[in-house]
Amino acid sequence: MSSLLPHGIALPASAEAASLNECYGERSAAELLELAISRLFLGQIALVSSFGTESAALLALVADIDPATPVIFLDTGQLHEETLAYRDLLTARLGLKDVRNIRPDDAALAREDPEKWLWHDDPDRCCHLRKVSPLEDALRPFTAWITGRKRYQGGARDRLQVFEADAAGRIKLNPFVSWKPADILGFLAERALPHHPLRAKNFLSIGCIPCTRAVRPGEDARDGRWPLHAKTECGIHLSPGGNDHAGP
Repeated sequence: MSSLLPHGIALPASAEAASLNECYGERSAAELLELAISRLFLGQIALVSSFGTESAALLALVADIDPATPVIFLDTGQLHEETLAYRDLLTARLGLKDVRNIRPDDAALAREDPEKWLWHDDPDRCCHLRKVSPLEDALRPFTAWITGRKRYQGGARDRLQVFEADAAGRIKLNPFVSWKPADILGFLAERALPHHPLRAKNFLSIGCIPCTRAVRPGEDARDGRWPLHAKTECGIHLSPGGNDHAGP
């Protein structure tokens, strides 16, 4: 599922990502997005957004370039009402024209999680049913996708590259890899963009209701995710072997 680099040679996704990093890895987030949306992956790229506490910045930059860029939102069926309301608010405010609300398969949920307790007994399987599998289906038409991951978030993310190859051979673009929390807050203030309603309650990284809590003083943002489990990723950024696609 490789695409063509400017010199016209098709490469496997891993080699393509390395070449793209060499050519463009030092460009600004806005320049990277313009390049990817308008040139490298024209009509073949989507933004995957949680509409979380930092999502407005990336959504705004994408809307500046082309508000019809597909935005994939995983509605797991267990999200905070505040997140759903924030999605609607930002969609209207930014003029987003193609927000795709993706839901898990009802039959699979009825079969494997009829009591909605899988998050407690097997959180990895729960994330697979509610996020990983639906996203795989939603991304099939695309050769590239955009994420909002950042190196400051820690774990395997501190090794993130701007361009990566995913397990299906698509290119992933992480234009905010070097952004810090202050950069996000400054951008939101500059553009007068609204904050996620739960941020005021110290929810700094927001996922499903059972697996998200407010962050305590001194904790990192993602310490509020999966507090009952030794788990740091939902799985959409993991390879089949369980390794984060964060580059070498």
